[in-house]
Amino acid sequence: MKVCVGGTFDILHKGHKILLDKAFQVAGKKGFVYIGMASDNLSRKKQDINEYNIRKKNLKEYLSEKEFSDSFSIIKINTKYGLAIEEKYDAIIVSPETYKIAEQINKKRAKLGKNNLKIYKIPFVIAEDGKPISSTRIRNKEINKEGKLL
Repeated sequence: MKVCVGGTFDILHKGHKILLDKAFQVAGKKGFVYIGMASDNLSRKKQDINEYNIRKKNLKEYLSEKEFSDSFSIIKINTKYGLAIEEKYDAIIVSPETYKIAEQINKKRAKLGKNNLKIYKIPFVIAEDGKPISSTRIRNKEINKEGKLL
């Protein structure tokens, strides 16, 4: 199965890891995961984040620890849809924050006569204080990468 997932993957945290692990679980042993990583131009619209090359290096390190090295590709994306509208993917993994984008992708795919992607939505990963873990909260020194209060 060909699975796609996308994001900024700024400060790689527990929520990102669960999202990525789900993508590999859905793809299965013979599947492939396409990871769309926001370009600097796309991601800098949001906030001050790490440069693309740093984010990509950190992501590769995590994936090599998990022994996923032969079954993924990291693709630089310049729009919120990445390649998900045009490419032959079977499924997309999203968080509650990006679920609406997956629905938009399926609408655009339908207009092009392409198959709908099966959408797998994982829940927010919650920090100790009951709020979602995010790179912004980590950068603001509210929590660490595991969601523990600082």
